[in-house]
Amino acid sequence: MAQSTKALDYLHEHQQEYLAQLIEFIKIPSISTLPENTQDINHAADFLAVKLKSLGIEHVEVFPTARHPIVYGDYMHAGDNQPTVLIYGHYDVQPVDPLDLWHHEPFQPVREGDNLYGRGASDMKGQVWAIVSAIESIMHTDKFPLNLKFIIEGEEEIGSLHFEDFLKAHKDLLSASFALNADTGMIAPDMPTIVYGLRGMAYFELKVFGPSHDLHSGVYGGVVQNPAQVLADLISGMRDGDGVVQLPGFYDKVVPLTEQERTELARLHMDDAYYQEQTGAPVAWGEKGYTPVERVGGRPTLDICGLLSGFTGAGAKTVIPAWAMAKISTRLVPDQSPDDVHKQLIEYLQKHAPNTVTWTLEKLSGGSPSISDINTPETKALVAALEAVWGTKPTYKREGGSVPVVSSMQRILGIDSVLTGFGLPDDNIHSPNEKLNLPTWFKGVEALVHFFYNASK
Repeated sequence: MAQSTKALDYLHEHQQEYLAQLIEFIKIPSISTLPENTQDINHAADFLAVKLKSLGIEHVEVFPTARHPIVYGDYMHAGDNQPTVLIYGHYDVQPVDPLDLWHHEPFQPVREGDNLYGRGASDMKGQVWAIVSAIESIMHTDKFPLNLKFIIEGEEEIGSLHFEDFLKAHKDLLSASFALNADTGMIAPDMPTIVYGLRGMAYFELKVFGPSHDLHSGVYGGVVQNPAQVLADLISGMRDGDGVVQLPGFYDKVVPLTEQERTELARLHMDDAYYQEQTGAPVAWGEKGYTPVERVGGRPTLDICGLLSGFTGAGAKTVIPAWAMAKISTRLVPDQSPDDVHKQLIEYLQKHAPNTVTWTLEKLSGGSPSISDINTPETKALVAALEAVWGTKPTYKREGGSVPVVSSMQRILGIDSVLTGFGLPDDNIHSPNEKLNLPTWFKGVEALVHFFYNASK
């Protein structure tokens, strides 16, 4: 505690400066999926590189990839006997659609009460800047107690397309004791959280083709198969009324939740009422035999994320569409793999798609699930840091979302990740009116200061 006092004092004196810097970061519309935002992506990478250099981070470089760059830097002055922490983050954000549902301009951050609104405020520019702010507070008041490396990418929101290639090509450069990843969140403002499990993902685009062009539904209705109807039948059969996925072999490699895990998850009190409040859904729903928090963290799912076919404008237009498309997201748990699910989905389509249409299936992105050891020294260091700030022990949670880079680092670099973050369930990440709760965020920066000291030997 005494070690961190000067850094914490500096943090408290400069927190409004840190907030102002975060606002400038959020203003950059670094949407990774849209080609028209490529210049903004590069601007965000350069913005980070300049900031790291201003802290005294060395060997800062913006590495190009086949699409969006990765920002690297290091500070290796703590000594060989101290751990090296690899700081992971991403500077890209999701698209803002539908724009008309935003209360403010997405890239003109607005503070209302305790909340800062803007795209990327929570996911994940706010989390990256929490780490940067904690490091700056220490660097200005003390010798940094750990060795530092940074890897901050610009493709996380599109599946980290070139991240694994970068890890493989730079294994020696990225050698570290463990990774710190703040791309998760908290259950509630008074419940600091450590995530030890992450679901993986396999995301697909399915297209069904019928006639060579749109047809008059009166002249040709009943003569040719309607690809929109076939698509609806196919996707409705991919899971039953209880939410059980019907792809062949989908559950064969699923590792069941242990009784200890189910007991720990039950302590989170994330029941039907909790999820109804968070989502606005009239009734909670899901796979029978599991509680909502068990379904979210420990069970795989299949969801339709988008549909497109035929005429979708106002009024009527009587056509049989030439094609129909669905975006399909599967969330995976240990020991499922995206490649296995790809094969299972193909097998399902080969069995159930009629010969009156043709179809294509494209795998757009994928990432493996992961489980991290909660008994490592660095995780214990984070537990103590969170408890020092919040006055309560953190909860352990298996997260429903996917952070594929965690399993990539395990496989390629041989390191586990400490997973935390200071976003809240109602932050509207990936949705209109994304926000960051500032009192929680400031506490998070304090906790990170404690963590860096706690993790030193």
